[in-house]
Amino acid sequence: MGACLALGSLASCASCLCGSASCLLSSCCPSTTNSTVSRLAFSFLLLLGTLVSVIMILPGMEGHLKQIPGFCLGGTSIPGLENKVNCDVIVGYKSVYRMCFAMACFFFLFSIIMIRVRNSKDPRAAIQNGFWFFKFLLLVGIAVGAFFIPDGTFNTVWYYFGMVGSFFFIITQLILLVDFAHSWNQSWLLKAEEGNSKCWFAALLSFTLFFYALAFSAVVLFYVFYIQPDDCTEHKVFISLNLIFCIIVSIVAILPKVQEAQPTSGLLQASFISCYTMYVTWSAMTNNPNRQCNPSLLSLVQTVTATPAPGPAPTQTPGSVQWWDAQSIVGLIIFLFCTLYASIRSSTNTQVNKLMRTEDSQALTDYSSTTGEDGVRRAVDNEEEAVTYNYSFFHFSLLLASLYIMMTLTNWYMPDIDYQTMQSTMPAVWVKISSSWLGLLIYLWTLVAPVVLSNRDFS
Repeated sequence: MGACLALGSLASCASCLCGSASCLLSSCCPSTTNSTVSRLAFSFLLLLGTLVSVIMILPGMEGHLKQIPGFCLGGTSIPGLENKVNCDVIVGYKSVYRMCFAMACFFFLFSIIMIRVRNSKDPRAAIQNGFWFFKFLLLVGIAVGAFFIPDGTFNTVWYYFGMVGSFFFIITQLILLVDFAHSWNQSWLLKAEEGNSKCWFAALLSFTLFFYALAFSAVVLFYVFYIQPDDCTEHKVFISLNLIFCIIVSIVAILPKVQEAQPTSGLLQASFISCYTMYVTWSAMTNNPNRQCNPSLLSLVQTVTATPAPGPAPTQTPGSVQWWDAQSIVGLIIFLFCTLYASIRSSTNTQVNKLMRTEDSQALTDYSSTTGEDGVRRAVDNEEEAVTYNYSFFHFSLLLASLYIMMTLTNWYMPDIDYQTMQSTMPAVWVKISSSWLGLLIYLWTLVAPVVLSNRDFS
């Protein structure tokens, strides 16, 4: 039902988003009917920027651009026309840094503007839910300006911003996955109560066993490929600790007192989170600069240690940063899923709603459908009394997502001193692994909070 209502809301504004210019210049889609559409539209802008970043980091892109007559410095020239574009900046990791910098600035601006918007009566709600043409132009303008930023220390400084932002976004992803698993478990339990309980319980059990088997298989592979008998102490600690932590949260999830306080809590959520934790562990280990402990470390590290040829250091091609390795592809898939889910989520999990700064959507959303002149039944989101999600926090989450995409596409590699090559660093490893620990701690708190704070209302 919730998905149908969300699609109905999307359809109700499709004509506005794709309509005439006069419609684009105003908030013609009432803010009471497009809270979901607004989130989807902002997420689309994020995904559009991500697509541009992916295209710009594709291998060989610089070579293709240099074939355009009169475009790139050092490329094919046209008599009487001077090549002025530095294609080394508009492709490769530098372009990813600048595009994601533009997206981060865009979402930071809206995060500031939307602070303390309480309901649709606030004039700023019209900015949130309309003026999409101007928003697109603003993002394009910031992106164009970002490519004129001189190298200097920008790349290194922005790398550290990306690490910090990605740390928090990994935690945000885990919270969204907890919420998704909770909603999934709750939905299937309700279906089991309505009828054919054996079938639904068997399905829940099957997926739970599958996720645990996947997590356990990952642990075995980690011990086989990512540790050495006399080396890789950090990896041994990471794998062992996260395995122990996953076992602990799984046991806590089915404790009688936890089950009494949260009847829908179970092993499905714990198994789902265990899989994600193992992915983050894997992602962290692939950034270890010690090649003995990292069989998937890319050849880029070899170019850093190789003896340079006489003369100026050669510019590395975009293909040097192979963003398409396995863990990056998995990271992009998880990112896309979480971004879409964050745009359409309608959660009843109180603990997650508090962590994500959202309200109980069932209480604040009027799902009484209305019939338009065309006979189509549509859902109406009632935000006259209170918004259904925190506008400012939503934009802040997209800001963190922009930084996470930047780090994922560049494999968390750090530009070296002369900005000609990139290299893996241990800080990236510790950022990822510590985020997995903090994420597990947050999940554990969502389980025990109703038990520890029994005098608080978590219903």
